[in-house]
Amino acid sequence: MEPMTPKEVIILAKESRATMVDLKFMDFLGLWQHFSIPASQLTEEIFEEGLGFDGSSIRGWAAIHASDMLVIPDSSTAVLDPFMAEPTLSLICNIVDPITKEAYSRDPRNIARKAETWLLRTGIADTAYFGPEPEFFIFDEIRYDHGPNHAFYRIDSGEGQWNTGRDEPGGNLGYKPRYKEGYFPVPPTDSQQDLRNEMCRVMAQVGIEVERQHHEVATAGQAEIDIRFDSLVRCADQLQWFKYIVKNVCRRHGKTATFMPKPLVGDNGSGMHVHMSLWKGGKPLFAGDGYAGMSELAMWFIGGILRHGPALAAFCNPTTNSYKRLVPGFEAPVNLAYSARNRSAAVRIPMYSPSPKSKRIEFRSPDPSANGYLAFAAMLMAGLDGIERRLDPGEPLDKDIYGLSPEELKDIPKMPGSLDEALARLQADHEFLLQGDVFTEDVIHTWLKYKVEKEITPIRTRPSPMEMALYFDI
Repeated sequence: MEPMTPKEVIILAKESRATMVDLKFMDFLGLWQHFSIPASQLTEEIFEEGLGFDGSSIRGWAAIHASDMLVIPDSSTAVLDPFMAEPTLSLICNIVDPITKEAYSRDPRNIARKAETWLLRTGIADTAYFGPEPEFFIFDEIRYDHGPNHAFYRIDSGEGQWNTGRDEPGGNLGYKPRYKEGYFPVPPTDSQQDLRNEMCRVMAQVGIEVERQHHEVATAGQAEIDIRFDSLVRCADQLQWFKYIVKNVCRRHGKTATFMPKPLVGDNGSGMHVHMSLWKGGKPLFAGDGYAGMSELAMWFIGGILRHGPALAAFCNPTTNSYKRLVPGFEAPVNLAYSARNRSAAVRIPMYSPSPKSKRIEFRSPDPSANGYLAFAAMLMAGLDGIERRLDPGEPLDKDIYGLSPEELKDIPKMPGSLDEALARLQADHEFLLQGDVFTEDVIHTWLKYKVEKEITPIRTRPSPMEMALYFDI
């Protein structure tokens, strides 16, 4: 289907009897922002001239002395918002400087668009496909607070294994997934089948093609919904719709969803494995006669992902909580190696089908706290650097790492063990991101500064309940 023109969007608004138009855009860190205008105010000129707003109030954006920004709606993104009481047409927007009329360098969607442009300029391929597998938790309640003299959080879920002894209205009926045994149980143990089905139906309404949905490994409502691959920017757009739909369907049913990587101790965290492939002229470039049916170009791409993996973590695992999931010795893929079947390797080559069209790589380290525009763009830039420099990914990790000795394990490079380390690796290794002006020094500097000042330092300087338990009686 051809993308809609501005004129066609205006016709759609009238035919759908929309009374409002919602303009959505991404802040620097990864949350959607929006404002709305009456549908009567939607004109073709808005798609050229944009609408003004105060950018200084958006996280990580311009200072107050240079705060004026423009949103420019992308007509190809027009859909009806499935949650608004008033019929509302939704448009995803790009951000533009009102003085220079240039795309704003800290707009994550602009960075993703520049990555696609750089791919074309290299001549290597014309399309990079991405397919994320976001995991998340559906809870009944979350409470948290902190102050100078207190800190706590409390999560609850009717599915939580910790509630097998709870006195519940109507009686406790059991059927709560055991810790680490929540993978694929049928109802009544899987109590959220209908909820996930509703999410899938709403995703279809906004044009997202769902491939499968299921309960995930952890107790207390861990879920996964896999969506079909798409080109970089479109996939990042769909990831935002994905999170929006999951959260709002949950709210509709009095529940809450989180994409936090590790909300529970003692059970699996939430990852976001990302499948990637390059195509040119309608032909897959990753298929070949090498290891696992892959091409030489695909192996160089893997080489780039592995070489720059520690720096990629700053965008693919961008929270302090991310590293409570990425812990050596557990299932999370911390080993910077590749394998056809070994899921403990950071890069896996899926072997479900011998078809050349299905040949792709799966980067397993990312988690769903990532800003899709930045993470996908960074992954592409790392892979392209691997191709351009013909980086050898080394030998595959086709053995059980849990049977390896500490001596053997120390020779396998690892993902960073903390956000501090990931940011340090990004600081030391980001030249590959600057190619084609995709990322800029200002973007890298701002990301590092924000993460240290707003996340790492506040957490580092606050005592936690666990520290009280460990150290109060010293």
